[in-house]
Amino acid sequence: MNKILRVKDIMRDRYLMIDGVATVAEAISAMRDGDARALVVNKRDENDEYGIVLLSDIAKKVLARDRHPDRVNVYEIMSKPVVSVHADMDVRYCSRMFDQFGLATAPVLLEGQIIGIVDYQALVLNGLAELY
Repeated sequence: MNKILRVKDIMRDRYLMIDGVATVAEAISAMRDGDARALVVNKRDENDEYGIVLLSDIAKKVLARDRHPDRVNVYEIMSKPVVSVHADMDVRYCSRMFDQFGLATAPVLLEGQIIGIVDYQALVLNGLAELY
């Protein structure tokens, strides 16, 4: 019988949120201070969806295009709506989902609220190592 390991068991429960109107410079500062590679972009209201901004978004959409981080807002470069995973999802399915949709990081949801964040590092170092 295969051991089942859930996303909630391997996710990082510490994650950073930012407002979409924040500048990329502010996002970089928050990422640096929080040692994060991703920021969850908060909803504007209850009918909105979460977004996400990754270091790769900043590199591709700001640095590579020679845009000044003080003049670009997070909402201009974020991905929204963010693809999220359910806390009870098996880590093997999460890994397959990442591969199928080209994801590297995703918020973890429980009852519609973000409770953590999962990425390949957590899937491999915490998930795969625990399974075998």
